[in-house]
Amino acid sequence: MTLFDYNNTANQPLADRMRPRTLDEFIGQKHIVGPGKLLRRAILADKLTSSIFYGPPGCGKTSLAYVIAQMTKAAFVRMNAVTSGVAEVREVLKEADDRRKMYGKATYLLLDECHRWNKAQSDSILPAIEEGLIRFIGSTTENPMIAMTPAIVSRCRLFAFEPLGDKDVQTALERAIADEQHGVGQMNVRVDEDALRHWVQSSGGDIRMALNALELATLSTPTQGGEIHITLAIAEDSIQKPVIKVDDSLYYDMLSAFCKSLRGSDADAALLWFSRLLYAGADPRLIARRLIAHASEDVGMANPDAMVQAVTATQALEFVGMPEARLSLTQAIIAICESPKSNSVVEAMVQAKADAERGNLGAVPEHLRDGHYAGHQRINDTSGYLYPHDFPGHWVEQNYMPQGFEDTVYYRPGSLGFEGNIRKKKDKHGQK
Repeated sequence: MTLFDYNNTANQPLADRMRPRTLDEFIGQKHIVGPGKLLRRAILADKLTSSIFYGPPGCGKTSLAYVIAQMTKAAFVRMNAVTSGVAEVREVLKEADDRRKMYGKATYLLLDECHRWNKAQSDSILPAIEEGLIRFIGSTTENPMIAMTPAIVSRCRLFAFEPLGDKDVQTALERAIADEQHGVGQMNVRVDEDALRHWVQSSGGDIRMALNALELATLSTPTQGGEIHITLAIAEDSIQKPVIKVDDSLYYDMLSAFCKSLRGSDADAALLWFSRLLYAGADPRLIARRLIAHASEDVGMANPDAMVQAVTATQALEFVGMPEARLSLTQAIIAICESPKSNSVVEAMVQAKADAERGNLGAVPEHLRDGHYAGHQRINDTSGYLYPHDFPGHWVEQNYMPQGFEDTVYYRPGSLGFEGNIRKKKDKHGQK
């Protein structure tokens, strides 16, 4: 358990020293902390209730908690789920209770890596959240709906943090280079433009990674002529990622050609662009992500095994690494290219999403409502539901749509591959 330390020291990592202190200094996440947004209003009013911040590393979750700590009149306690236990939680709760009774002061509890808590640890804090004894802020890189206990999640507001863009990372680096109090400005650092651009591109939206690279380069480069000069070669070495051997325009053109070759069922072309991208220094994880996307977008239900191939290749990349995983990626590329094609999945997703966002979907039909909880008979009549397994072929004609959508069709199977069988089955049953 540690209180946030507001006094920056020279021994702190650069990424910690450069944490924002106000919302105006905070970088990115405009969709949740932009002007007029709920989270921003709650922070400014010091009325933030228990919340969970989740998103990729280095996107600002802990930094925003730090801003809250600076701006709030409440006490702020920080714990890490990896090293803390129930005993520490009890100590924090006792101190929070004493603080509230003696001074009328609220307590924020920031729990880093909150998905690592087990059920017993989570249960130990539930009463305190419900009573308002503490204002809980969980920080995690995992989806809390999957990785955390439902009891905690149901008592918190969820805020999804998005990966930061290149401009956000560049802004953070430029601030650190210029800042004489908290950054490296007092060291007279000059960073070449191509070196700065390499850090931005290689960090993948992770500001912490970019600032760590800047700090390592600054501390390990000798002063010459009164300044520390960071070249591209030093930048590459400090972040341990080689510069892409093509300019930006050619890189994105090759990536586009790779994707279109997948869609166009040309395995030879896709393999060539794949090889050129790797030689140019592209992150193989980018290739893996594109394979997973195209397995649904361009193949879909015409060959469901294409998704299995893409995901398995991605897992192989994480498990065995390069260059061995190049074989798995190659296999997935060939599988996607040689599969029958269908874009029915992406079309169904787009249309259903549009209707959901428009709203006005009507109530859930009575025969589809939950009939398991006590007293449901007094509220809902679910007796009209037809149990499909009681009928031949485990299917029976029945309406599952809300009122006004009974004849709506999103998924229209094509005629190729496995999807052709789905289409025949629908035709047989006279399904829409």
